Amino acid sequence: MPLEYSNINDIIREARSYNTELPWIELKKNNSNPQEIGEYVSALSNTAALYNQNFGFVIWGIDNDTFEVVGTNFTPHKAKQGNQALDLWISTQLDPQIQFFFHRTTVDSKAVVLLEINAAYSTPVKFRNIEYIRIGSNKMKLNDFPDTERQLWAVFSKKSFEEHLAVENISSDLALRLLDYPSYFDMFSLDLPSSKAAIVERMHDEKIIVRNESGNYNITNLGALLYARQLSDFPSLERKAIRVIKYSGDNRISSASKEQISIQGYANGFEALIGYINSMLPVNEIIETALRKNVPMYPELAVRELIANLIIHQDFYLQGTGPMVELFSNRMEITNPGTPLIEKKPLY
Repeated sequence: MPLEYSNINDIIREARSYNTELPWIELKKNNSNPQEIGEYVSALSNTAALYNQNFGFVIWGIDNDTFEVVGTNFTPHKAKQGNQALDLWISTQLDPQIQFFFHRTTVDSKAVVLLEINAAYSTPVKFRNIEYIRIGSNKMKLNDFPDTERQLWAVFSKKSFEEHLAVENISSDLALRLLDYPSYFDMFSLDLPSSKAAIVERMHDEKIIVRNESGNYNITNLGALLYARQLSDFPSLERKAIRVIKYSGDNRISSASKEQISIQGYANGFEALIGYINSMLPVNEIIETALRKNVPMYPELAVRELIANLIIHQDFYLQGTGPMVELFSNRMEITNPGTPLIEKKPLY
């Protein structure tokens, strides 16, 4: 998640206080070579994961010998590679794609740029098909260091997607504002505690939020995906929102008559999502004794089961894509990102 302005300066201040470059922090003056920046995105993402950090950083405008603020003329939001913006070009060269953000601030009245890079989470990040790592203060190719590569893979095997952080270092008040915590207690038929402290403690016990070393809180991917009031509050998960498209005919050439994105978490938004999909499905009119009755083409129980599987059986590590439900005049198609865990076999 992009850092708040105050946190940017805190990170820069902390990086300078060590008087040495940490493995996951690179200091630069004015180097703005797109190829090298892309390599550092890979290297620092992988190195941050290796050292169990949530982010790696590149900081322009700090002398890496004296750690004094010297300022920089690097302006990332104006930088380009060919006809593409720098950040877009780097993003297209990464595999898998991870989130990174450029921030520009001032320290001691001098321009400083900080590049915030999410740590790798399931596999080493490649830039232009090469995996990089930081060894000491040097950027190197990962496959030249097989022992380090084994350590990195061991790190990936220990931490699940749900344990990763959707947002970190926020107050308990902000954490509760971002999460629909009443839905959690309602779903489990629990009385809503009368005190904020008791609510926070229960959320912590369920690993929806976790305390950090500073005394503030982090929201886990599990908590955000299930109970977000708005998934757009969590940029790393925003594209995991379920998109529903209703077409006027039986193919995608037909115009989309309605489109909606489910903005809530999967748990607190599930009933509303099922209700919306059912309202969009074709219906058949049947007569029971003396009454006419509209019956959806698909039983609600079947729709609930399909949508639940759509949510659960997706590759959460894939960035930039999410689940989708498409409604046609004669069928419903559901799509989720990733390869199925179970091999597909013909029914005949």
